[in-house]
Amino acid sequence: MIQFYNLYRQDKDTHKKILSGIKKILKNGDFIMGKQKNIFEKNFAKFVGSKFAVGCGNGTDAITIALKSLKLPKNSEVIIPAMTYCSTAFSVINAGLKPILCDIESNSPLIDINEIKKKINNKTKVIIPVHLYGSVVNINKIRNLIRSTKKKIYIIDDCAQAHGAYCSKSSKKVGSLSDISCFSFYPGKNLGAYGDAGIVTTNNEKIYININKIANLGSDKKYIHDLVGLNSRLDTIQSLILNLKLPKVNKLNKKRVKIAKSYHLHINNKKIFKLKYTIGAVYHQYVIIVRNRKNFINYLTKKRIGYGFHYPYPINKLHSLRPFFRGQNYKYAEFLANNGISIPIDPNLSVKEIMYIIDSLNKY
Repeated sequence: MIQFYNLYRQDKDTHKKILSGIKKILKNGDFIMGKQKNIFEKNFAKFVGSKFAVGCGNGTDAITIALKSLKLPKNSEVIIPAMTYCSTAFSVINAGLKPILCDIESNSPLIDINEIKKKINNKTKVIIPVHLYGSVVNINKIRNLIRSTKKKIYIIDDCAQAHGAYCSKSSKKVGSLSDISCFSFYPGKNLGAYGDAGIVTTNNEKIYININKIANLGSDKKYIHDLVGLNSRLDTIQSLILNLKLPKVNKLNKKRVKIAKSYHLHINNKKIFKLKYTIGAVYHQYVIIVRNRKNFINYLTKKRIGYGFHYPYPINKLHSLRPFFRGQNYKYAEFLANNGISIPIDPNLSVKEIMYIIDSLNKY
């Protein structure tokens, strides 16, 4: 069986260091707001090229905290793609703001910037592009669009699937391109913890101060709570794990890119359509389009090849969110949800496993 993703195999050579580090934390009792958290925030800020970074509980909280840090009027509108994980939309709602959906491009998983232009009005305060599957949204193009409107609109990019990805024109990494950037370190990410974890990065010191307070119950000094905040702190053990894994990210991403290139070049089947990824993509997922997905799933099961869905429902079709988007349809997001399937892109796949996947898909 070719697993969809094998985290144990990926991190096996780091386990001894992780266990040794955890023993030290257990001995010191340094569990919350510990030394490892401060070290990781500095290391990650340097990794992405941002001035500031604040660790938090998870990627969902990261977006919520980022939005709250801007202190926007209630029900301000936030533009997000119709194809993303539920967290992007939930964060907007939990921050007391109104999500406005945009369709994605016809042949890629990224938000259609031409559609963004149609949704901007006087209530628009934030645009949240999502670097879905590790492909990179053209943030400069969105910034130029905002300038042309002469409105004050922030860009908060959802980078949960794009650790180490970069803009092809500037070579700047995701995490340093927008006003605020939000990451998840869910275990299956390109950089994953062993539990929930997240981080927010920014180059704006005023925003950083607000984010730092909000993530720590509105406080930067014990018992002094200047803001109504969240209890969303990156714990010391997860910080240790992330610190030990961070130096490996670029190497693992290169392996993902190499596998993706093999898929691009060698998967050749008229029943399978390949999405367009950007040059600086890090291939958190490799998603293909198949017309009869149920038959294809049966075929993969028979061939003992793992698979996933990212995601089977667009935002407007999620049960909890239907009341927000009643009567709205998003052609390309819905098409991707109905026909997309993720095939293994585990950076530690062997050449034999990769060729088996390619051969199997070509024979489908």
